[in-house]
Amino acid sequence: MSILKVHIYGSPILSKIVDPILKITDDLHKIVDDMFETMYSEDGIGLSANQVGLDMSLCIVDFNLAEDKLGKKVFINMEILEKEGECLGEEGCLSVPDIREKVNRAKKIKIKYQDINFNEIEEEYIGFPARVLQHEYDHLHGIFFVDRLSPLKKSFLKSKLKRLQELSINEQ
Repeated sequence: MSILKVHIYGSPILSKIVDPILKITDDLHKIVDDMFETMYSEDGIGLSANQVGLDMSLCIVDFNLAEDKLGKKVFINMEILEKEGECLGEEGCLSVPDIREKVNRAKKIKIKYQDINFNEIEEEYIGFPARVLQHEYDHLHGIFFVDRLSPLKKSFLKSKLKRLQELSINEQ
């Protein structure tokens, strides 16, 4: 296993809608293992493929880290089918280091996805697990949690976000 480079705010791969995965390949299992290793090394709970520079509809989550005991999961081609309720909660992101803000998300979601064996699954998530999945789903669609802040809150972060963009440009 190896640790992958986490792309930060400003990296072009993070601002696009990723491509769907059409079939399981031998490489996919290694990618998933490397993504978990990277996520753990960065103290994350979830990680999307584009955060490590891969243009594919894939994210991983270890719900055990959030004390929800739902285990480690792989989500391929995830779609949010239904949203219910509202919940304000603090979020951070490996691609937006050193910024944490409260974001409004649906309290309950119903999703459809394929697992690592390409089995199609529908599940519901409530509370913090629903928040994590919405955060990762946003990544796969080129949206950052800071994009969900009010214009006023985002203006307070403008200089920090600009600094991250400059760092991202320098790393390319």
